[in-house]
Amino acid sequence: MKTLNKLTITLGVVSMLAISCQNNKEKTPVPAQAAETNSIEAIKAKYNTNIPEKILTPDVVDTRIGTLKFFDGLPSDETVEKVYDNLDFMRGVETFLNGIPATSIEGLRLGLKDVGVTASNQVVIFNELMDSNPLFLTGNTSTVYATTFINLKENGPTVVEIPAGCGPGTLNDAYFRFVVDMGAPGPDRGKGGKYLILPPDYEGKVPAEGYYIAKSTSYVNWLILRGFLVDGKPDYSSNMFQNGLKVYPLKDKDKRPEMEFVDGSKQTFNTIHANDFDFYHELNDVIQREPVSFLDPELRGLFASIGIEKDKPFDPDARMKEILTDAVAVGNATARAITFKTREKESSIFKTGHWESGFIGGSYQWLKSDGKGGRFLDARTRFFYAATVNTPAMVLEMVGLGSQYAIAFLDAEGNYLDGSKKYSLNIPANVPAKDFWSVVMYDPQTRSELQTSQPLPSVNSQRSPLVKNEDGSVTLYFGPENSAPEGKEANWLQSVDGKGFFVILRLYGPLEPWFEKTWQPGDFELIK
Repeated sequence: MKTLNKLTITLGVVSMLAISCQNNKEKTPVPAQAAETNSIEAIKAKYNTNIPEKILTPDVVDTRIGTLKFFDGLPSDETVEKVYDNLDFMRGVETFLNGIPATSIEGLRLGLKDVGVTASNQVVIFNELMDSNPLFLTGNTSTVYATTFINLKENGPTVVEIPAGCGPGTLNDAYFRFVVDMGAPGPDRGKGGKYLILPPDYEGKVPAEGYYIAKSTSYVNWLILRGFLVDGKPDYSSNMFQNGLKVYPLKDKDKRPEMEFVDGSKQTFNTIHANDFDFYHELNDVIQREPVSFLDPELRGLFASIGIEKDKPFDPDARMKEILTDAVAVGNATARAITFKTREKESSIFKTGHWESGFIGGSYQWLKSDGKGGRFLDARTRFFYAATVNTPAMVLEMVGLGSQYAIAFLDAEGNYLDGSKKYSLNIPANVPAKDFWSVVMYDPQTRSELQTSQPLPSVNSQRSPLVKNEDGSVTLYFGPENSAPEGKEANWLQSVDGKGFFVILRLYGPLEPWFEKTWQPGDFELIK
């Protein structure tokens, strides 16, 4: 019996040891010394020479992600797991912030696809202007948009024929980089002409004359054209595009496909990238479609670090998906902070007031301090989270050409604009715009036009029956209900109770006083 008891006890101990070994079979054995916390002085004492403290790692380090533990600089298993989770999280956030230009273009492509535009000879045109139904990053209500996508991989070199009288037009690549301007700010200077767009890997012959030639860095490119109102109406520009705009492969110049126009006015569709996990799938689709040369190795490496790599499936495991779901949430919050409460002092257009520039740094290539500060990352994130179209015409001092923008997120006291409150905004006389000026209201959630009972949440110096003050200025009134003084009801723009809003002041054909800052709009003043 005693022998049997001893055998039973022995087997129990062996079983316990086996279970313990099984639970720790993937753990790196930790030396006994790791149980003790060695000070820097204790660590230095183990050397023959005086080792600089700045190159040593203590056994215990307290950080924002928790306590990190080491034995002689060797991280424990728990620390390794913790820092890798943090590394994947950080790279997930950075992928969101740096991937926005690509996913924004992809969002536009998918939105146009939803309304039937799947080929370059198919164009969405806003015959009755862009109202607040479509979700479109800070679109305007004052010009006639005509837009489509060009696929250079499918069609090869592609011709875009621009009609005479076209306003600002731009072609951007699949990372929202500038390719070429067309129309008024382009080399045709509004006289019309033929543009030949070459693929990034094209090495064939190029026509000697007859075209303005530009080579893109991507296969997919976004074409956006704008036409001005005539007598306050869109008819002229709508007809101009439908009769004069042609897009076709160069190889088909003698048998051009017939143009098809889809009216986007009053339609409901979305062109905005995702702010949840779907964002990474949108980015992956771009990476798979475009050539390797499309992005530099650093940016491509960042995306690959979370599993988005050309010619490989993006299929994160449960752990990685959980981390990236958290990362995209923090990335979205970060983009919103960068956009709506920037900490960049140079965002201010004027020395006083709260009007901000959309192009912080004044570079369409997003270079800081003429390149001395490298890429202005937050400026790029801010712009593409809230806006579209990248062109030098928006930042260069092109007097009488192109357009300039000023954004107001805050009132005179520095508070967010609140749709539950009432405000006034004074636009001084002699607005320095050769063509016209406008003010458009936007929704901070969608960064699209604010949806109210006014389908076009805006005023426009060409088409709005604005009532001027005695000094020639115009005072605009904002609020959920029309609280403008008697006789100035036409100067009211509706906000939504319980929602925020922001506005963009646009000057088309900006003149010297704008660039010299001798003309300045007022701030939003709270009406109590």
